[in-house]
Parts: sequence; structure tokens; C-alpha cells
Amino acid sequence: MTNATADARNRLAILSSTGFFGGLSDSQLEQISALCELQERGEGEQIYRVGEPASMVYVVVRGMVRLAVGYGERSASGGNVLRRGDVFGWAALTPACNQRIATASCMSACCLLTIDGASLLGLMERDHTLGYRLMSQLNRLITSTLSAFAGG
Repeated sequence: MTNATADARNRLAILSSTGFFGGLSDSQLEQISALCELQERGEGEQIYRVGEPASMVYVVVRGMVRLAVGYGERSASGGNVLRRGDVFGWAALTPACNQRIATASCMSACCLLTIDGASLLGLMERDHTLGYRLMSQLNRLITSTLSAFAGG
């Protein structure tokens, strides 16, 4: 098995193990996997900041990521801690308003699966079943993220 084949299988396994992408067909997962890249990040490294353009969606493969929702220059003091299998960076899937509303930073060394948001939106447009499924998941993700921050 070549490295490219092993990488593709690894990306597929990661995607299928998440709640967000888990219910998709093999074909749909393969299409999304083609848009993905594994990325290593160091402890304390910032992934994105409030107000930045949102172009990527992320899946935590290894490590812990802290999300701190902000408004303007202010951020929540605590934040939500994300672990293996958690999806974040959903603003990349909201094209009308795709700016970051949170700051994401690595609490430990992390491995992240990055997914190009514009390309994923294109897939969703071409495959309406995929689009409906992911928009339903996106609705749950946004609701749970904002509920977690509101609840403290």
C-alpha cells in the first residue's frame, strides 16, 4: 500500500468516526476526503482568531483545542474544549457570513484534519442529499456550540 493510499484510508476513517460526517455513504465520504489534509499544530498555537475569514472546517484527530467565542476584541474567558472527533470552524460553511466568531487554539500538540469549506459547499450543492445531511448536522453543531457558551 502506498503512502497516498494509507493517507486516504486514514482520512476516511477519521471522517467516518465523527458524528458530523458519520452517517454519510462511502462515496460521499470519499469525495469529502479528497478535500482534506492532515495538519500538525503545536501546543499554544492559534488556529484562527475572531474576525478572520473562515475558509476551513476542522476535525480534531489528536490533542485538545480551546474555542473562545468573542465579540469585537473581547473573548469569553473560559471556552469550550474540543477533543478527538469534534468538528469546529463551521463558519466556513456559512457563506453569507463566513467570519470567525471564536478564537481556536491548541491546548496541547494537535493533529487536525482540515477541510476546504468552499469546496465542501460545492459538493453539498451538487449532491443535495449530502447537503441536507451536513446542513442538519451544522444546525446541531451551531446550536450545541452556542448553548455550551451560554451555559458557561
